[in-house]
Amino acid sequence: MKAWLFTLGTEVVTGRVVNTNAAYLGRRLTLLGFEVLGNVSLVDDVELIAGWLSLVLSGRPALVVTTGGLGPTYDDVTLEAVAKAAGRRLVLNEHALEMVKRRYEERGLPLTPERVKMAYLPEGGEAIPNPVGTAPGCWLRHGETIVVSLPGVPSELEAMWEGYVEPRLREVAPLRHIAERIFTVVGVPESSAAAVVKRLLHRYPSIYVKTHPKGHETRGPVLLVYVQASASSREEAENAADIAAKELAAELENLGGSVTWGGSLQ
Repeated sequence: MKAWLFTLGTEVVTGRVVNTNAAYLGRRLTLLGFEVLGNVSLVDDVELIAGWLSLVLSGRPALVVTTGGLGPTYDDVTLEAVAKAAGRRLVLNEHALEMVKRRYEERGLPLTPERVKMAYLPEGGEAIPNPVGTAPGCWLRHGETIVVSLPGVPSELEAMWEGYVEPRLREVAPLRHIAERIFTVVGVPESSAAAVVKRLLHRYPSIYVKTHPKGHETRGPVLLVYVQASASSREEAENAADIAAKELAAELENLGGSVTWGGSLQ
């Protein structure tokens, strides 16, 4: 189950806004069992976004998630780019229009062209409710790929993801179970651990291991070690993670390391 992220917006690319959406979605997708292949951040340019989307869609991933660019302003062009990449027209979606209309009626505000703009979705797209803001999201089937477009405001994105998108993905996608183990090893340089990790991955090719240096390579090596296993059942994933992590820890201890279980990647 391959997935790609597009975290869009000139403010993200230029560093004016910290890209927390990529971290949030990458983590949620990984725990769902998706293999996240990449995150693409681009400025608000229709042709640029559509070109990169077309490239990614040609690989037929299971899922593409875009964030940002769904609002009422001139530079909110994400759905226009999605439509272009998918070879669809951008059309007024009545369900999305009703969502937008209801939001502004609650505040006694009229529908203006800028507000109606948020109800235009790629042809065939389904409106995703936004319980926090005004711009609906979009769920689009494009061949073998589901394309989900969400607002860039984190509070809106997270509410829509947890309340609508993730539950629906669990229904339509044959997702895998993920198990994780984390430990810290003191006294083994990362360059020495690399050979041990390489041998482990040869024995267990479905395991993922990442070493994070937290000390100095030669003067005081400290490594945070992350081990991930995926399988079709929770029990199988947990067993695989246990076996691989314990073997790895034992081999690092044989190199003179001191192992402490637990920890955080943050």
